[in-house]
Amino acid sequence: MQIDIGIPETSRLKIGQALCHLLSDTFSLYLKTHHFHWNVTGPHFSSLHLLFETQYNELWLAADTLAERIRTLGMFAPGTYQQFSKLSSIEEEPSVPSWQDMIKQLVSGHETLAKSARKSLSLSTEVHDEGTADLLAGRISLHEKTAWMLRSLLA
Repeated sequence: MQIDIGIPETSRLKIGQALCHLLSDTFSLYLKTHHFHWNVTGPHFSSLHLLFETQYNELWLAADTLAERIRTLGMFAPGTYQQFSKLSSIEEEPSVPSWQDMIKQLVSGHETLAKSARKSLSLSTEVHDEGTADLLAGRISLHEKTAWMLRSLLA
């Protein structure tokens, strides 16, 4: 059945593709944050272990919301590690860095997500896709705030 939600098909597909990249970045940062949660050590173990858990849980829920929006726009969401790795701009961390480097990588990841969401927001506002724009505005605020809070740990 055809989709008739007031957004032209070419625009829906363009926004959906941008959201596929954002979903891939989100899932990649989720995985990195979970990796750091499991492996953090040092004098701030307890607080960082809990902080990373809160953050990966939020990213997990965000991934689901993004995937559902992609489906709403008429596309299939990526869902494999291979698809995510092709679309993501978040670099994988194969080793276990120091807690300070973990924080730096997570700051960079959240800043990447904020920038990616901002690009997608521009696309969605051009075609009056308020549903996507609303979702993305919330993602931008959350990633900017999370990056600030993480940066504060290194001050």
